[in-house]
Amino acid sequence: MRETLQQERTRWINRLHGLLTSQGVHLSVRGDFLARLATVRRWDGTPLPPGLIERLRQVWAQFEGLTRQVAEVDAVRTTLPVDAATETGRWVERLQTLRGVGSIGAWSLATEIFGWRQIRNGRELGALVGVVPAPYQSGETAHDRGITRAGNRHVRRMIVQLAWSWLRYQPASALSRWYRERFDRGRRLRRIGIVALARKLLIAWWRYGVTGVLPEGAMLKA
Repeated sequence: MRETLQQERTRWINRLHGLLTSQGVHLSVRGDFLARLATVRRWDGTPLPPGLIERLRQVWAQFEGLTRQVAEVDAVRTTLPVDAATETGRWVERLQTLRGVGSIGAWSLATEIFGWRQIRNGRELGALVGVVPAPYQSGETAHDRGITRAGNRHVRRMIVQLAWSWLRYQPASALSRWYRERFDRGRRLRRIGIVALARKLLIAWWRYGVTGVLPEGAMLKA
């Protein structure tokens, strides 16, 4: 349910950007979108056409409606009872003990992957989500084309969000230090590095759920 709503919400964001791009305008999508829309000017200093503004207002209304529905689903999920007698409940209960992993993230990981799949190793886990390297080889040429992006897109987005949260709430952990040392130099490099961090964290969370061994330097919630 949440995943479908989130995908639809992303499509409406893309529609907003598409309509604005047609006029050579870029406007970030955030809470004060309509207020800022009134001040937008095209490249020649003229305002947006009235018809386009009305269309943008309609798309924004659809986007806000989906945003409210996602928030309602999240609110319900945070109050769901955790049955530790089930495999899914066991995963939710354990993941939520980590700082930086909230109930939404724990439920998503447990229901989408950990709670019902038999995972043999870290590479298999990465492939399920689509965060493994995609090698390219032709003759004597071989290089990495980035990540595969195959697999569960919703979980991939979730673990990237959780990776940003991890950096905030687990700054002393070994993986947070690894990220800062390698990628904390410029916005583009940080965006590339956060996917690498998300992959490492996914494997670390899986090992924690299976063995109970904390990721190096990580802290539990009080």
